[in-house]
This record gives sequence, structure tokens and C-alpha cells, in this order.
Amino acid sequence: MTNTTAKPKTSPQRVFLFLQGPHGPFFSELADRLTETGAVCWRVAFNAGDKARWRDSKSLLAFTDDLAKWLDQLARWVAQTGATDLVLYGDVRRHHAEAIAFAKTAGLTIHVFEEGYLRPYWATYERNGSNGNSKLMQISLEQMKTALRRTADVPALPPDRWGDLRMHMVHGALYHWHILFRNQRFPNYRPHRDQTVAEEFRLQLLRLLRRPRHMIERWITTRRIRTGGRPYHVVLLQLEHDASFRAFSDFASQTDFVDMVIAGFAEGTPAHHRLVLKAHPLEDGRAPLGRTIRESARKHGVFDRVHFVRGGKLAYLLQAARSAVTVNSTSAHQALWRGLPVRCFGVSVYDKPGLVSGQTLPEFFADPTPPDPTAYAVYRQFLLETSQLPGGFYSAKGRSQLLRQVVDRMVSVKDPYDLRLDTRETTTQQLRVVH
Repeated sequence: MTNTTAKPKTSPQRVFLFLQGPHGPFFSELADRLTETGAVCWRVAFNAGDKARWRDSKSLLAFTDDLAKWLDQLARWVAQTGATDLVLYGDVRRHHAEAIAFAKTAGLTIHVFEEGYLRPYWATYERNGSNGNSKLMQISLEQMKTALRRTADVPALPPDRWGDLRMHMVHGALYHWHILFRNQRFPNYRPHRDQTVAEEFRLQLLRLLRRPRHMIERWITTRRIRTGGRPYHVVLLQLEHDASFRAFSDFASQTDFVDMVIAGFAEGTPAHHRLVLKAHPLEDGRAPLGRTIRESARKHGVFDRVHFVRGGKLAYLLQAARSAVTVNSTSAHQALWRGLPVRCFGVSVYDKPGLVSGQTLPEFFADPTPPDPTAYAVYRQFLLETSQLPGGFYSAKGRSQLLRQVVDRMVSVKDPYDLRLDTRETTTQQLRVVH
């Protein structure tokens, strides 16, 4: 007699191929968690820094050729490993962009990690692309509002201190140390940034040595701004080598952006207003920002009305600010959350009607249009329910929080945005809550 009992269907085994990740052990720990689900994980190392933080040497694939041979080698490794998924951090560096294009044609699922859009306490997880390549660019606020499933509780505020930035610096220093002193196996490695690894190391060392002086200068300048009794506008500067700045804006350098902003400030604001240009916390001095700002302010006749703040916490400056200007820094979310008017000049996931101003700079500085608080509440909640996960890549506490949630997102068939935008699934989830 024929046995008609149907055998349970099993899903094909997932094989994750990791490319470059954030500095530190996050990708290795993530692979350990994915392995527990029954998946297989492989890692491509482009340099000794990548190799050093991958725990399983048997699953390490060393790419030692010239970058021109990268796609051919990637195709061989995908066939050899049977890879079903591609995992990477940042999607615009050349070898990652080429790998994504290949993976799309090969039918692989593409997992992209990035620093949190809602920094500093969250990390970003998306499919196929991030920042200017994110699916968020095609999702309207109305779509977000329709798909949104409100959670019962208001999300907790991030802690003031949790160590991720400090550990980012530590892991970054270790990463570059390995490349500087142990990179013999990777003779063709070239960093995706303009500086050599030796130059990166030198800049970080100088930054460390100058830190006490910069802390004193920052404290004095910030106190003068906060106690001066004058309205002020904050400019959120980015790292000149930042991928978002280079790939998703029309500015060739920070110099061009700084001069444009100071010119608009000089034209549009009353004489008692001040302009505060806030450097990125990881600014290492490769761009002469201080000199650039002084020269531009002098040229436009506002030298005594412009301040430059090196690093430090942004929240303290934003508390009393009148507005914020940036190219496409994710720090703008902190300004939007506070209800401050924001003007951006690059491609960004928050550049949507109702959130950022479309005024000219002189008009913006004279009378800035604030964001619609309801629109921002919808936007923020949508991100928190989709691509923004609590935790971070660098501190042990941050990685623990992030790993607790991200593995389920990665093994899901649908990407985080599709799970919300699918009206039928959203409706089903809401019905479950009701019943």
C-alpha cells in the first residue's frame, strides 16, 4: 500500500557570503548566530584587518588579486560556496557596489548594514541598498502612514552614554594596525578611501594627541555659544571622505559646502544671529576645516559671527538652536526630532515634503520652515518598525542588543519595508492584536 503521508517541506539551506563589515567582531558574531539557524557562513577578506576579526579560518576566503579581477573571483566563490545571500556594510565602495550588481543578476538576497539613520543608538539593516540607494527613497509619507502599525509603548530614549563611539575608535585603530603591520598576504590591497593606511594611522595618532586641547577649546566655544544670549543656527558637517557625502551630493569638498552656507547666512540673517559649524565626532583633520571656515567667514564679512566646534555631543548645541543645515548627515534626525527646521543639500532618506525645508538658504536663515510634527512622528515610527534596530556594531552591549533582533530579520523571506507595506500582512497582524 502506498504511503500517502506528505513529507514536510524543508527550506533550502541558506549560505551567507560576508564581505567587509564594520570594524570589530560584529560580522563574526553575526555569523555565529546565523550558523545556529542551520545556515552556512563564509567571509571574504580583502586585508589583514578583515581576516583578524573572523573567528573561523576554515570559512575565510582571501582576495589577494588586483581589484580588476574581483568580479570574476566573486562569481567563482558564489558558485563554489553555493551562496544564497550577500552580506556587507556600506554599499557604495567600489567592490561592494560591483558585488551588489552581480548579486542582483544572480538572484542572491542582499543584506546591507549601515550606521543608524536614527543615530546614535540604532543600527540600520536594509535589503539591496542604503542611504541614497535605500528603498526608503521610493516610499512616501502617505504610504508609511497607511502601513504603520503603532506599537503600544512610546520607544524609549537612547541612553546618554553607552560606549559605542569610544569602541568604534578602538576597533578602528586595531583594524588599521593589522593592515599596517600584518598585510603581507594582501599585496594588492588598496583602501577605498584616498589616504593610504599609513596616512590614516598618522591622522588618528595626531587626533589622539590633540584631543586634550580640542576638548578645552570645544568646552569654551560651546559655553560661549550657549550663554551668549543670541539666536544661532547649527551646520552639521560630515566627514569629507564619508560615503554619503561623496556619492549622494554634488559637492566636491567640504570647502564648497561651507562657503555656500556662510554666504547664505551672511545674506539672510540679522546681524545679531550666529552660525555654528559642528564637526563630525570622528573628524581627523585631513580637511582643514578651521582654516576653511575662517577664510570663508572673513570673505563674507561675518568673521565675528561664525563659530567652529570640534566634535562633542550634538544634543547640547541643538537644545537652543534656531535651525540646522547639512548636506545629508543622519544627525539631521536629531534636529527633526526636536522640531527644528532642517535644510539639506544632498540625497537623503529624510528629504521628504513635510520634513525638510525647500527654501533658499537666505530665506531659510531669515525665517526657516519647521517640519510637520505629525509627519515626522509617522516617519520615525515607520523606521523604528522596519530598518532601525536598537544597539550598535562596536560596544559589547550594543552588539548584544543588535544581534538579538537582526538574525530574524535576515532569515525572513521579505525585507523589513515589505513586511509593513504589504497591506494584507499588516491587516492580519492588526487583527491578531484585536483578537
